[in-house]
Amino acid sequence: MTPDELRKALHELRGDRDLALIFADIPHPVSGVANLLVKNAMLIPDEPDHLVKVTDGKAIYILDAERIAWIKIG
Repeated sequence: MTPDELRKALHELRGDRDLALIFADIPHPVSGVANLLVKNAMLIPDEPDHLVKVTDGKAIYILDAERIAWIKIG
């Protein structure tokens, strides 16, 4: 997935839905799968650095589009 495709996939995140991600090629030492859950996720608009970023209002998460295996928006 490209950063532009990821940004399109996340466009509906406005702080009222959770975002769950599973990453490929990044094994977790316990579960074997690296994942991330962002409660009340909001997509940060494109900035000059063109990184895909989401926030929960407390932290900013920078996403590597090429490593995401799947996404759940709920």
